[in-house]
Amino acid sequence: MTSIKRPERNPFSPLRAAILALAGWAALAPAAAAASSAVVIMYHRFGENDYPSTNVRLEQLDAHIAELTSGAYHVLPVPEIVRRIAAGDNLPDRTVGITIDDAYRSVFTEAWPRFKAAGLPVTVFASTAHLDGSAGQHMTWDQLREMRDGGASVGHHTVSHLHMPNAGAERIGKEIDGANERFQTELGLKPGIFAYPYGEASLKVMDQVKAAGFVAAFGQHSGVIGNTAGRYYLPRFAMNEKYGSLERLRLAANALPLPVTDVTPPDPMIDAMPGPDNPPAMGFTISRDVGSLSQLACFLSHAGRGKLERLGPSRIELRIDQPFPKGRTRLNCTLPGPDGRWRWFGRQYYRP
Repeated sequence: MTSIKRPERNPFSPLRAAILALAGWAALAPAAAAASSAVVIMYHRFGENDYPSTNVRLEQLDAHIAELTSGAYHVLPVPEIVRRIAAGDNLPDRTVGITIDDAYRSVFTEAWPRFKAAGLPVTVFASTAHLDGSAGQHMTWDQLREMRDGGASVGHHTVSHLHMPNAGAERIGKEIDGANERFQTELGLKPGIFAYPYGEASLKVMDQVKAAGFVAAFGQHSGVIGNTAGRYYLPRFAMNEKYGSLERLRLAANALPLPVTDVTPPDPMIDAMPGPDNPPAMGFTISRDVGSLSQLACFLSHAGRGKLERLGPSRIELRIDQPFPKGRTRLNCTLPGPDGRWRWFGRQYYRP
């Protein structure tokens, strides 16, 4: 077997690409550490080069598919991953799920033929108004039906792709029920899994999605399923032109959970002007032994690397001075794990 160098201590380093690309990266597997975890990948557009922030180039997609079918990973349908986690069943090491948001037409014309030919299961999270409009950029119901009949699964993404934390409970209820009616009419089903548009959520929104009967819901923050309790704000690694290299896919697909509890703030909705509650107190507790925490690092999209303080053996507090700006802010915390893999915990915060 090819010897493997340990990656740099910062997974965001430009040098990680060369290191992670070494042959044999996916051959080493601490199975016990990954038995209850999974990585879910998120795409939007394919070969639509006018939208680089949500698009992957077709050559990137082809490289991803070649990697995911290399035999190093267990690519399972996302509903199956959710079912196993909910039941407390173990998953194979390096379990990966594939999701696609928004049902753009390039999903059907470019991505689906490739995924289907490769035998890779995908889940499409669709907003029903987009399908009803059939206005150029999005798929039609007939195309989604064809994908469903070919083995793809369908997830709920509201009617209108709204900013859910800004909406009241009545509006959200209408969005969920209205989309369910359209899914039932057109596909004969009501999706059991949900994805928050833009990845934006709050505790109130999560509670309403759970009460509506969904078994799980996904955000758009990086991380590994299995790193914290709860199924209603699950992470996904987003792929686009800038962050869609083969090396980043490998980094994500080989990631391990950073097991945390008591996350502060508990609500990803940051509804405050600059003041005593913005920036909020931030921190989490490492819930089981993962070895030394000396290389733990946390990065905020608006503030860069944060200062970490360790309180006792397992409590981590993140100190920042910059208030959260309006819109979305992402947190990524990483720790070197066994066999050159990275433990990863992420969160997305939203300030209206």
